[in-house]
Amino acid sequence: MKIGKLSKLSGVSQRMIRYYEEQGLLSPARSDSNYRHYSNDDVCRLARIRILQEAGLTLKVIHSLLPCMTDDPLLFEPCALVIDTLLEEKQKLEDRIKVLSESHAILNSHLNGLRSEPRVVVTD
Repeated sequence: MKIGKLSKLSGVSQRMIRYYEEQGLLSPARSDSNYRHYSNDDVCRLARIRILQEAGLTLKVIHSLLPCMTDDPLLFEPCALVIDTLLEEKQKLEDRIKVLSESHAILNSHLNGLRSEPRVVVTD
């Protein structure tokens, strides 16, 4: 299939599909006239890439995991790299959640203070 059909089937823009190809995440076949031809496997691969991106993984990390992926977008082959990589990414997310929770608490504290303080209106 051509890139337009892949884009419609996957919900990923043609521009993003080309970018994924530049990053080595997709390797479509080429016709004699150099047109890209994508397969149903590419539709599945795009789904996997999007799921992993939504989970917070970078394209570099996703690229390293591609050899371990199975036909199921949520499953991986037993690859030594997968467990270590996913544990590392999980820890990064947990660290980020902690920082965001602390920021949220600080903002709430400031808002509560502003709401409880009497307001002074200055008139001329």
